[in-house]
Amino acid sequence: MTRTTRNIIDLMAGRGVRPSTQRIAVLRYLMEHPVHPTAEEIHHGLLHEIPTLSLTTVYNTLKLMAAHSIVDVLLFDPRNAHFDYPAQPHAHAWCKECGKITDIPIDPALTAAPRAADFSIEEIGLFYKGRCTECQKRTDKTQI
Repeated sequence: MTRTTRNIIDLMAGRGVRPSTQRIAVLRYLMEHPVHPTAEEIHHGLLHEIPTLSLTTVYNTLKLMAAHSIVDVLLFDPRNAHFDYPAQPHAHAWCKECGKITDIPIDPALTAAPRAADFSIEEIGLFYKGRCTECQKRTDKTQI
């Protein structure tokens, strides 16, 4: 689905976030770059479009959008927080060697919230830690 500025504004407004030029640009970047970027990568990627954009604004925007369940904060990398626009439910695989994060499709039944007494489930997260194919190949070559 193509995300127009109107779609993005409606999404943000529907979640209680006041749209601004910077907020729209950050969310559009996440939608168009589903590579789980860090705040610094988002900032760097948007500087050509908004030269006055500060890294603080990017961090504050991401924090606000995460608080309103627009974006996900991925905290399994001990070096950096990564951000994701969850267009579809999915799990993540994180390579402990190179840091690459990959989306993994999951069975929709896994995201169906189980009924729990006196508990309202608001978020489900599933991630795997290991080594990606490229890192496995590099390690295998060095062991020959």
